[in-house]
Amino acid sequence: MRRTTLLATLGLALLTGLLMNAQADEWERGRIQRVLLISIDGMHALDVANYVAAHPGSALAELSESGVTFTNARTPANSDSFPGLLALVTGGSPRTHGLFYDYSYDRTIWPPDHGGCTGPAATQMIFDESIDVYVNNVSQNVIDPNALPFYRNAEGNCVRMYPHNALRVNTLFEVIKAEQAGRTAWADKHPAYDLVNGPSGKGVDDLYTPEITNAPGFDNTISVVCTADNDALKVKAVLNEIHGFNHEGTKKVGVPTVFGLDFQAVSVGQKLLLDNPGGPMGGGCANDTDPSINQQKGGYVDGSGTPSNVLAYGLKRTDDALRSFIDALRHEGLYESTLIIVTSKHGQSPINLAKLVKPGHFADLVCTVPDASACTTNEAAKIITDAGNNCPEGPCGYVQDDDVALIWLPDQSKTKLVTDYLNKYAPALHIDEVMSGEELKLKFNDPLHDSRTPDIIVQPIYGTIYTGASKNKLAEHGGFSFGDTNVGLIVSNPALKHGVVKTPVLTSQVAATILKSLEIDPNELQAVRKEGIEVLPFVFSRRGERD
Repeated sequence: MRRTTLLATLGLALLTGLLMNAQADEWERGRIQRVLLISIDGMHALDVANYVAAHPGSALAELSESGVTFTNARTPANSDSFPGLLALVTGGSPRTHGLFYDYSYDRTIWPPDHGGCTGPAATQMIFDESIDVYVNNVSQNVIDPNALPFYRNAEGNCVRMYPHNALRVNTLFEVIKAEQAGRTAWADKHPAYDLVNGPSGKGVDDLYTPEITNAPGFDNTISVVCTADNDALKVKAVLNEIHGFNHEGTKKVGVPTVFGLDFQAVSVGQKLLLDNPGGPMGGGCANDTDPSINQQKGGYVDGSGTPSNVLAYGLKRTDDALRSFIDALRHEGLYESTLIIVTSKHGQSPINLAKLVKPGHFADLVCTVPDASACTTNEAAKIITDAGNNCPEGPCGYVQDDDVALIWLPDQSKTKLVTDYLNKYAPALHIDEVMSGEELKLKFNDPLHDSRTPDIIVQPIYGTIYTGASKNKLAEHGGFSFGDTNVGLIVSNPALKHGVVKTPVLTSQVAATILKSLEIDPNELQAVRKEGIEVLPFVFSRRGERD
């Protein structure tokens, strides 16, 4: 009798477990038909927590309530926008996808005005707003081929290098088109985000890139209002896509399988020392007239992440846009079958403005240490300043700085000489860590064998931005600090149980998670295979512990 009861009990427990597992996995088996991927650039996990707590009726709060919030998500360093986005769409880091910054260096390419692939290779690889076609100082939102460097393609032909050509691994957009013939769309801040097309150049069916900066013209990022207005162009594009149209709303094409956009208003709100300094009547943003925002200080008001009015405006405009996406998906009957992922390409630092230091550009700063004659008397200092200030193009090295300094040397045999100099004068140069040689190879490819890996990477003391004191910025990104790399991450769908996960995760796991949600093998992404990236925990199962 006892044995019969025990067997019955075990059988019931087994059946219950199977039913619970089936229920837990129900949403993933064909439930998710599309993924909306959203990057709120600059958004820390702290920003998400603070905003949800202060605005319980917000779109962010609703998405969090019906999803899994990861509070310890990090971008693969370094944290510039290019590697930050590529983590989300390739599942990789610079050692596999090959991009360290939108303005970097490659020892195998030739300058745009060089006339072809002759003479010594190596020059800056520039994929920012400067490569746009401009008419009357206004970007036409397309790339000017004449602004692109030359390289030899796989067939050995000398051709122009578009941003997508620079990518060494495929993107989830390419995988989805190959595996499901699904439609894809993306909206971002520069035409250089052609990058997301992947090596095929055909990954994204509907790429929309309204230029935010306009290199020779008006820069929207001087104002959080004009930045949010630029974001609104992309928001409208995504709403059109939710309704089944192309981004312009002119042609019925069907809802994309994977689509999304980036927001800039939060990032700009974090950065601005002074919002709209010219004023609405002085060449600034004409729509930026609210006295509580216009010509006011941005960033945070304390080290706990309380936003200034300028930043609060960016957060509110962004949350309103998220609400419009939720409403549109519901209106079209798509909300239940859409996975929404809200995260960020990068964070921003410092949050605590008491830690902010702006000592000048790195290539200038080295000339002052140990004294003002350093660049004429010290070989290492001269190498750095020549690469940073006296090398417009060609094989003479390059220095990229923000709250990091990436150094490509013209003569790689001088790496130890320069490294020793930087370590010796680290306090005066506001340096926390100098990575080169074996230490650098622990994280990245060997620069002697990888044409794009910097020879030296400098991580400054937290709060340091290598820029002038007069520059209109309170924060930056690009480096390895917690403020730069810790970002918000919410994976949301009505079938998901609310949860908060404090387990460390990487934003590169987002790409693998997107493919798995669509029942595609994440290993179809080359970077996922090469770097051993797993899907995010607790998304595909309610089993196990989580906070």
